[in-house]
Amino acid sequence: MKKFIVSPAPHVHSDRTTRSLMGDVLIALAPSLLVSIYFFGFSAVKLVAIGVIACCLVEYLIQKYVMKVKPTIDDLSAAVTGCLLALNLPPNSPWWLVLVGSIFAIGVVKMSFGGLGQNIFNPAIAGRVFLLVSFPALMTDWTIPASWFDSVNASVDGVAAATPLAVAKEAIANGTPLSEVAAYSGLTWKQMFFFKVGGSAGEVSALALILGFLYLVIRRVIKPTIPVVIIATIAIMSGIFSAINPELYTGPLFNICTGGVLLGSIFMATDYVTSPMTTKGQIIFAFGIGVITVLIRYFGAYPEGVSFAILIMNCTVPLINKYCKPRRFGEVK
Repeated sequence: MKKFIVSPAPHVHSDRTTRSLMGDVLIALAPSLLVSIYFFGFSAVKLVAIGVIACCLVEYLIQKYVMKVKPTIDDLSAAVTGCLLALNLPPNSPWWLVLVGSIFAIGVVKMSFGGLGQNIFNPAIAGRVFLLVSFPALMTDWTIPASWFDSVNASVDGVAAATPLAVAKEAIANGTPLSEVAAYSGLTWKQMFFFKVGGSAGEVSALALILGFLYLVIRRVIKPTIPVVIIATIAIMSGIFSAINPELYTGPLFNICTGGVLLGSIFMATDYVTSPMTTKGQIIFAFGIGVITVLIRYFGAYPEGVSFAILIMNCTVPLINKYCKPRRFGEVK
């Protein structure tokens, strides 16, 4: 008598592997990395190299000697975490800061939950927030390292700068109208879209991040739902606030092109493990990230809010998945 074997789900398989998906993410990050290297020189290379090597090494050691399982660093997920973490740090960060963040991101956030597919928080974002809370002075030091291609700054260690968000928030706190801030800071939409000085290593160019987004969508690595809803929510909310008082609240274009909105919404909020499974759930998830980001930026202590927003909404994903279950095959309403 033949045995009837029932295998566990999923029953529909794809030729896409974790390695190929993570490889596409690394390719999508390449434009931002190249722009970062152009503006920050060796500092950007150092950050990414240490981040990738440290994340892969920590995951290998934990799997081999603690969990006693076959190491899976060849799936490139640890490399992606290291690259994203590095691109979320100030470009002049010391090497040990990247190392500490990598140990926390992989050792605590990812491997303590069982590894890839079981963590509830995005490791790169969690690593950044951990460093921000633990080392606030280093994480808000936006000194710009001299670039290999900058003849003016080639003889000095770096140039002091601040993020556009920090400049705007400080000016508002001092009672300076935003129109005056724009006039003396020289910030224009072209500068913020193509490049800007001040900010993490991966936020330099909105255009480079958008190119990465288009690549991921074309390759069907991600769906555009989450990034589009996040950006639309931020644009609408900031547009309403700005219309009420343009001297107190920054406008939609400023909020989208500055800070980590594009980097976070494209590369971290879309993480398969820590985002909802259904389209309805993804819309709720992304809407929450957009709302929290704007509220933190306008009314919180930090000028940036994307990292905190993503982590907060990561906590809600199990509940969202439970509420937004897809209809079972063959089920009649």
